[in-house]
Amino acid sequence: MKTFEDKSRESYNQKADNYDETPEGIFTLKFKKLLLEEMIIDTNSKILDVACGNATFLKMLSNNHSIKGYGIDISEKMIENAKKSCSDMIFEVSSCEHTSFGNEMFDIVTVCAAYHHFPDPKSFAKEMRRILKPKGVVYIADIYYPLIIRAILNPFVPLSKAGDVKFYSPKEIKLNFEECGFEIFKFKIDGHIQINAFRRI
Repeated sequence: MKTFEDKSRESYNQKADNYDETPEGIFTLKFKKLLLEEMIIDTNSKILDVACGNATFLKMLSNNHSIKGYGIDISEKMIENAKKSCSDMIFEVSSCEHTSFGNEMFDIVTVCAAYHHFPDPKSFAKEMRRILKPKGVVYIADIYYPLIIRAILNPFVPLSKAGDVKFYSPKEIKLNFEECGFEIFKFKIDGHIQINAFRRI
């Protein structure tokens, strides 16, 4: 039986070459733009984009800020394209829960329109605490639906061929990170998008 990661890997390997022009790519561009507006970035910050895809968001960041960019994704094809797109950055094929990076390496971690793919958000939060510097921030832009809509949709979400797991509520995301040693840094809802930012304590 295929895992969520297996389904995500297959789906995004197939979409990789023209992802930004697909309906999903166009839809997630709104998340990237809103997240970019909300971030506070110091010069030469080390930034890791989790589920970086073709590195579109990292390219947007580097167009506006002087950063040291890193990206991980479980799709080999996405990482192959990211390396071509941003040759001055570092990319690896990796899950979000177990990375090869050293302790306290990053100033910022970003996740854009991918958190609902994470089957083990607790392990993800623990890994982010490990690789973020003290006071480092993880920014998450993800889909927001009210309770009644989540109640209707979530039983069917795991059936997705793209490896979607669950639409998480802001409260679920917040409690997960607080339990792993983070404090809320910023929160915003804009239509169907939620921005959650947590600072490592």
